Amino acid sequence: MTLSITSAFDGGNIAVLSASDDTAELEIVKDHQSDFYQWFYFRITGCAGKALTLTIGNAGKSAYPQGWEKYRARVSTDREQWRLAETDYADGTLTIRHEAEADSLWFAYFAPYTMERHYDLVTEIAGREGVTHGSLGLTLDGRELDYFTIGSGPLSVWLYARQHPGETMAEWWMEGALDRLTDPSDPVARVLRDKATFHVVPNMNPDGSFRGHLRTNAVGTNLNREWHEPTAEKSPEVLYVRDRMDETGVDFAMDVHGDEAIPANFIAGFEGIPSWTERQGKLYDAYLAALLRASPDFQTKLGYPVAKPRKGNLSMSTNQVAERYGCVAMTLEMPFKDNHELPDEEFGWSPERCALLGRACLSALLDMIDDIGD
Repeated sequence: MTLSITSAFDGGNIAVLSASDDTAELEIVKDHQSDFYQWFYFRITGCAGKALTLTIGNAGKSAYPQGWEKYRARVSTDREQWRLAETDYADGTLTIRHEAEADSLWFAYFAPYTMERHYDLVTEIAGREGVTHGSLGLTLDGRELDYFTIGSGPLSVWLYARQHPGETMAEWWMEGALDRLTDPSDPVARVLRDKATFHVVPNMNPDGSFRGHLRTNAVGTNLNREWHEPTAEKSPEVLYVRDRMDETGVDFAMDVHGDEAIPANFIAGFEGIPSWTERQGKLYDAYLAALLRASPDFQTKLGYPVAKPRKGNLSMSTNQVAERYGCVAMTLEMPFKDNHELPDEEFGWSPERCALLGRACLSALLDMIDDIGD
């Protein structure tokens, strides 16, 4: 029987070129009105007991082909646990091999975070004590841009994730951070809520998330290149958030992402902004040191090159926010591969580890929040 393969669901992405009893030739579909592609998510049915061989022939021309080196796809029978699948990359083709243990299998670039799960998260957090939930506005596809305020302290802390929708680890991180931040008995959360008001956007790009995009919104816009001049026509998501930031001010900001190539968790800063100050630099260094203490999953050896003075790209969120508000801002990056220093051969970098890192990031913030307020 020929395999049945589909991605016609929330967050799905794949094109089927051919399929037979146990093999399939596939391609990843580009983001709408964009050349970006790398995210895939699809279901195979009628495969129990078969030794599957799945090839993605256009992997070599994807947005980040270096991301395929030493990468392993995720596979699940229940969409709850996502294990590593045998994966090879050569000559521009990604090949996934898997002994199918069930009639229905799900394969993905990373553990998916669907819009349905997003709505479950929003409903859960919105119902907790001390949380205010609202919408910053409608996206181009007509979805609400969900927004929480938590706490009552004088400092303004912004946490926002998933500007790039295929970086689903960012919203798994949000689950951990929000669960801890809204826990009435957690002492870290209690002190943070007393010292700061948190402004949280758990998913900056709901349209791209539903459409199965890697990096862009409904009209092919990379939101993290719009912060200098967002528009209602191309990047309303950024416009809403930046306008709200103008109202609240920003003392600390973290923009949560995933990186295709680097097998580690790391943070990128704002060293290249024109108005960089020694105070901002010290606060940034203090946070990195605190997170190193809070989580063995974090490191500072691997990461992006540091921008030269006054050469920072102000169209990017972290640089624009640090420049615009004189605050400490940063981009947290998590791997699609695994943390090479603490690898997990069964699950790799997983939703559970993302959530734990989210909790650890709050511990690190507590460690230096008084310095922000001085």
